[in-house]
Amino acid sequence: MSLIKDKIVESLKSVLPIALIVLLLSVTVVPMSTGDMLLFIIGVVCLVFGMSLFTAGAEMSMQPLGSKIGSTVAGSGKVWLIAFVSFVIGIIVTVSEPDLVILAEQVSKSVAPLLLILTVSVGVGVFLMIAVLRIVFGWNLKYMMIAFYTVAFVLSFFLPDGFKTLAFDSGGVTTGPMTVPFIMSIGAGVSAAKSSADNRDDSFGITGLCSIGPIIAVLVLGIVVGAQGGEVGEETVEIIETTRDGAWVYLQGFAKHVPDVGIALLPMALFAAIFQLVSRAFTKVQMIRLSIGIVYVFVGLTVFLTGANVGFVPTGTAIGTSLAGYFYGIPLIPVGMLLGFFIVKAEPSVYVLNKLVENMSAGAISGKTTGFGLSVGVAAALGLAAVRIITGLNIMWILIPGYILALGLSFFVPRIFVGISFDSGGVASGTMMSAFVLPLCIGACEALGGDVMIDAFGCVALVAMAPIISIQLCGLAYKLKSDHRARRFVMAKETFVDYKYEMNEARVESAKKRRGEERVDG
Repeated sequence: MSLIKDKIVESLKSVLPIALIVLLLSVTVVPMSTGDMLLFIIGVVCLVFGMSLFTAGAEMSMQPLGSKIGSTVAGSGKVWLIAFVSFVIGIIVTVSEPDLVILAEQVSKSVAPLLLILTVSVGVGVFLMIAVLRIVFGWNLKYMMIAFYTVAFVLSFFLPDGFKTLAFDSGGVTTGPMTVPFIMSIGAGVSAAKSSADNRDDSFGITGLCSIGPIIAVLVLGIVVGAQGGEVGEETVEIIETTRDGAWVYLQGFAKHVPDVGIALLPMALFAAIFQLVSRAFTKVQMIRLSIGIVYVFVGLTVFLTGANVGFVPTGTAIGTSLAGYFYGIPLIPVGMLLGFFIVKAEPSVYVLNKLVENMSAGAISGKTTGFGLSVGVAAALGLAAVRIITGLNIMWILIPGYILALGLSFFVPRIFVGISFDSGGVASGTMMSAFVLPLCIGACEALGGDVMIDAFGCVALVAMAPIISIQLCGLAYKLKSDHRARRFVMAKETFVDYKYEMNEARVESAKKRRGEERVDG
């Protein structure tokens, strides 16, 4: 129970700033109906409780399971087995990713939801296989990223703007709360099995590669089906007049997400059972703990998703619509940046990444460092998203220079930061982006009379890109600081050696002088 209490405190610290900002907006420039505010307050409680259970459950089940699978499969030494298992796991953990389901439902008029989900899942499966093989063979991450992003941008020129934003957003929402803990743990397990000096650096980057897979897969889908653009599906707006209405909406939300999360967890649970029967990798006590962790994940993720989708979607839409009415929507920029700085802390996947960074670097790189870099990056991304909504700026004018800068920085920062930065882009664009930020952008875009698919969509893609730059800038500062310390150490050592040399010279001179005086006295 102490673990749950600690997680509740951590979750409260993450969610409370968002709640306070929204409450402040609601009594100043963004008046909200009592019903929407009721849904939001209940949603905050659900987020805190759900995030606490989920992160505790992920530590107990998904992370040790992924790590054990990774180390066991890599330890077999069979490349075909490593590739096949990675491909299957990629599809299993993605096909029912809640964030992907949300995106598919929102664009159901553009692409059939099932077709989009299967396309993205195959993309993740292929690129998880590539990511694991990269660790096994030690392929250089930055050169792979340069090649794959070049392919993605070349493909994007053959598609209309509305479909480009969908493709790049799909890469962000794929790496959500179900996918990230599992695949990152697999990467850590495969790296540990290598037992090489660079396994710490190679363990990162797996989420970054799994984020680009869906982008390329959806772009290829668009070319194959001859996509002409995109259209957002219609959403049903619930009118909340009484507390009973609010309770009923949440009951409906729970009823919807219980089977969704159950379906998402079932393939993973079956895979874990088969893995245990074949490998006997876990003891009886470990299996009991693992099972309890899966229950925690199920309950926590159900509560979290219900709170995010029921409580935060109408709030995000209301904030975006209201802010668009002031000064041509310019207040969207500072408010979006402020929300972005804090909202990324409420992403469950961010917690997983920060913990893994601390563990794999033996504390040399703190979770606070990556957390701050993520916050700055997401704040900048949402500021740029607001500028796009107001001006109609083409997203490629931001993404192409942004990725050129990100890939260029990878040549100047420590190798471990390259992997961490690309992973950060994936984990930042999770549930809260789909359930709060995207509705905010859609509400603002509709109020300003823009094209939702072109101007509002794409915000998740920006959120996935900006942390890659900000985390690498943190890595550059870390390197400069380390180099400065190293230079100071060398200078101090040289000074100490010079001092010892001078002292020895002084002692020699003194000894010579004493011997001369003794001979004179004699």
